[in-house]
Amino acid sequence: MDWWYLFFLAGPAIYAGTAVRGTVRKALKTRHKRKLALIEARREERLALESADRPPAPVCGCEHHLAKHDKQGKCHELVRTAVAWDADQRPARYEARPCACQQYVGPQPLSQVYAEDLTDLA
Repeated sequence: MDWWYLFFLAGPAIYAGTAVRGTVRKALKTRHKRKLALIEARREERLALESADRPPAPVCGCEHHLAKHDKQGKCHELVRTAVAWDADQRPARYEARPCACQQYVGPQPLSQVYAEDLTDLA
């Protein structure tokens, strides 16, 4: 029997199957990347909505909370300060020193805002 002609028919079919498999793999990879981008966009949107719902945190320019400042505005937090440097001008040793911040300038909490009474009690 002559089966040699089957090789001529099977060759293009095998090649077409390989090409289809490559196209499907590429499409699935693109879909996966788009799905990951969509998930990341949803996460960023959720975080933005959550942060928009919160009032501003009373944080000073020195990045310490208002609770670390006294009534005059002086900060009482300790910070890590470089006191020695190596030959490449990189910090080699640190010490804890008081924060040099002098004044809290962030948003005032509502409990410290004065508001007049809206109704006359007399």
